[in-house]
Amino acid sequence: MKTWTMNERLAPAARQIPPSGIRKFFSLAEGNKDMISLGVGEPDFVTPEHVRAACVRALEQGKTTYTPNAGLLELREEIAIYLDKRFGLRYEPSDEMMVTVGGSEAIDLALRALIVPGDEILVPVPSYVAYSPIAQLNGGKVVEVETFARDGFKLTADALRPHLSPKSKVMILNYPSNPTGGIMTYEDWLPIAKLAEEHDLIVVTDEIYAELTYEGKHVSFASLPGMKERTLLISGFSKAFAMTGWRIGYACGNKELIGAMLKIHQYTVMCAPILGQIAAIESLRNGLEEMEMMIESYSRRRRMFVKGLREIGLACHEPMGAFYAFPSIARTGLSSDEFAGRLIVEAGVAAVPGHVFGLGGEGFLRCSYATSVAKLTEALERMDRWLRTLKG
Repeated sequence: MKTWTMNERLAPAARQIPPSGIRKFFSLAEGNKDMISLGVGEPDFVTPEHVRAACVRALEQGKTTYTPNAGLLELREEIAIYLDKRFGLRYEPSDEMMVTVGGSEAIDLALRALIVPGDEILVPVPSYVAYSPIAQLNGGKVVEVETFARDGFKLTADALRPHLSPKSKVMILNYPSNPTGGIMTYEDWLPIAKLAEEHDLIVVTDEIYAELTYEGKHVSFASLPGMKERTLLISGFSKAFAMTGWRIGYACGNKELIGAMLKIHQYTVMCAPILGQIAAIESLRNGLEEMEMMIESYSRRRRMFVKGLREIGLACHEPMGAFYAFPSIARTGLSSDEFAGRLIVEAGVAAVPGHVFGLGGEGFLRCSYATSVAKLTEALERMDRWLRTLKG
């Protein structure tokens, strides 16, 4: 009888995808009380007290049941009002919207519903680490489209056009961008929309950082003429509302796509947690002022931290959204993995090497500035001292 290892019995796709590079460096920092972590993109704000209190009341009232698979209608209606007022987007809560377990589940559901083996999925990079593995798990072929610091990490038509083929089916967009902080304006989107129409692309937009746009106003790809029907908008409450652990996201778009996603959702997680949905309702009704306060705080930290990086000799483009700086470490001669590894061990600062974010990320370091000014200041001082030892 042949002996086998469990690894041999695993699906090839599951064996081949790498573990998250972000979590790897976060784990290295865990347990070290002196470590300053700039690694994981998590607000340092606590969910506002009135939001927590609303959930305590709901718990005391026995609201511990399942919700409709698509989420509480009351929440979907509030999201629809919010998207209309803030971004000029109109969706029907009954069949063009669903609530998910964070934005991450929505991304997974979308790609499961859309991809058949051999489809090509266009991903502007550097980008959030989850897109490529999820696409690959569903049999898709990821085609990376490199963006550059000199362009503010914007996606351009000239960069996208050579990667389009008859197999191109889905394009995943993430602006404001994780990890670069890049944003796209209405004018930036127009040539991209033209290519999407010409090549009949389905566009999945991860807009979890939409509110964290520091100059001007976030422009959703779905708001462009003719783009709403081919665009699935994904967002959630984790970042702007300081609700990472509540795991509430949502997807809005074509009702046939939402319907297909909802069927998969029914058989996997059933529904998003009811208390998280109640928290989201309270945040939308009574938490917008606090959200704006948090956004202003991030913007102040952004200016301070980027200025500090430049002063210690690390060139850094101006991040216009999200809460990440993406400085170049090219002058040190170290790979991004070696730089980040030594920075943890020798300086006590955890950040994420740029190469984990795909093509174009090598030579950069992702630093989250969603932490206190005191910690950011200390991190810069430690980095400065350590960089001086490299010169010696």
